[in-house]
Amino acid sequence: MRGVITLRDVVANLGVVRREFGALCVVRCLLATLSRRRTTFLEVALRLKKDS
Repeated sequence: MRGVITLRDVVANLGVVRREFGALCVVRCLLATLSRRRTTFLEVALRLKKDS
């Protein structure tokens, strides 16, 4: 298990991520993958919770 999110992961699980974490988390995941920033889903999701 690599732990790093990929665009393929985000697209494959788009509905689950949106339903469980919200649209803003989906956007942040997409931005992280498109910017090629090496990050994990938990880093994105927990940042979302901390910022709110």
